[in-house]
Amino acid sequence: MFGENFPRVAASAPAARHLVQRALLTWGMSLDGADVVVSELISNAIRHAEGEGMRVSVARLDEAVVRVAVIDRSSTAPALQHLTQDSETGRGLWLVESLSAAWGVHVLRGGKCVWAELREAGA
Repeated sequence: MFGENFPRVAASAPAARHLVQRALLTWGMSLDGADVVVSELISNAIRHAEGEGMRVSVARLDEAVVRVAVIDRSSTAPALQHLTQDSETGRGLWLVESLSAAWGVHVLRGGKCVWAELREAGA
């Protein structure tokens, strides 16, 4: 498993993507959409969470599945938004849902963990 703490600032998104890429490279995996998924999870934590920091983790569940998770200090769970053509925001979780095999939220004492599972193509 790979994990790292990040400040809750926009500059953390590229560093979190690098963490995921480093894990995938170590495991010899290629996952379409992994960069987008981690970017969206990080963006939600930056925009909606509380506190100064967050934790990103990447775990290999089996030969073809990886779980990316972001832990923050807000207990408010994200939810898919009703979108219209004119909606300017709210598409992030729709992207996560469309690119992931599964995603969800675990409420923790003092925060939450938002996770997404990604599967290698053809697996």
